[in-house]
Amino acid sequence: MIKVDLEHRVGNLDLAVRFEADARVTALFGRSGSGKTTIVNLIAGLAKPDRGHIEIDGRVLFDSAAGIDVPVQARRIGYVFQEARLFPHLTVRRNLLCGHALTPASERSVSLEHIVALLGLDRLLERRPGALSGGEKQRVAIGRALLAGPRVLLMDEPLASLDAPRKAEIMQYVERLRDDVGVPIIYVSHAVDEVVRMADWVVLMAAGRVVAAGSVEDVMGRPDLGTAAGIFEGGTVIDARIVAQDLDYELATLAFDGGTLTVTNVDALIGEAVRVRIRARDVSVALEAPRSISIQNVLTGVIASVGPAQAGVVSVSISVGTVTLRARVTRRAAEQLALEPGMAVYVLIKAVSLDRHGVGYAG
Repeated sequence: MIKVDLEHRVGNLDLAVRFEADARVTALFGRSGSGKTTIVNLIAGLAKPDRGHIEIDGRVLFDSAAGIDVPVQARRIGYVFQEARLFPHLTVRRNLLCGHALTPASERSVSLEHIVALLGLDRLLERRPGALSGGEKQRVAIGRALLAGPRVLLMDEPLASLDAPRKAEIMQYVERLRDDVGVPIIYVSHAVDEVVRMADWVVLMAAGRVVAAGSVEDVMGRPDLGTAAGIFEGGTVIDARIVAQDLDYELATLAFDGGTLTVTNVDALIGEAVRVRIRARDVSVALEAPRSISIQNVLTGVIASVGPAQAGVVSVSISVGTVTLRARVTRRAAEQLALEPGMAVYVLIKAVSLDRHGVGYAG
């Protein structure tokens, strides 16, 4: 359990946040400048709050009223920065063991061999950072932080400096950590796809305040997410399971409580649990069953609500099984189709809009 109740002023930002989380991965999500990095720096002890309370697993790290301020080195917190920050003169092996050697044996939660296998570092151990790619450096940085025996791992936009292929690589390794290592993670990001794939609990930030906090399905499915996060990204997050793979066409079939979905380029085994995000802008609505179309996903549902028009766009919520999908249609389309609650409709979703970037392992 992580408890944070802080007030702090830095530059022009007045931070006043309060949240609790008990999850494998808690995401601090929001646009740049919302205060996410400031929060993790305060948790780590790299900065001192003006007022507040920080507690991890019942251990108070900071309490302004009680005069408690545990030193950085005694907080047992791992920190992975945007840049790997490895020691250039040391090999990968020696970088990994820097914090491990200083941690009492009783407080070590993982072994070098475990981390090397988990992060795929066996062929890199004798190299120096200058001979590593950006993704390899970040894997070493993550391993070094975990080998220090932290109670919690802070990850401050660890993919921000990487190109798309390296981001995809590191995301898979972080998913492994989430499912394999019993260290809770606080993950900072402003990328929707990262949060959906990684997080169990989301704290949505805006201008130094907590706008919403809850499960990834609840928060990332909010129709007003675009307003809070500064992006046009409302949608739905659903849990599903791989039930088939078409290797010839590089397609996978996901089953959820509402039907099945065909998605592209998902490297997963049959039976694996996954999480998929369906953006509202990728959902279309029809009153009749479509014929001879390229769209691979056609589901049936019932309209639950039709929101008011905003800038010529209407948000429509549709019940498909126990899942609520959201669509964004023009006001003219909504009026032409006479969309209203209780109406049976067909829901159309392009398979190419659901690819490996929007599908993550649920663990």
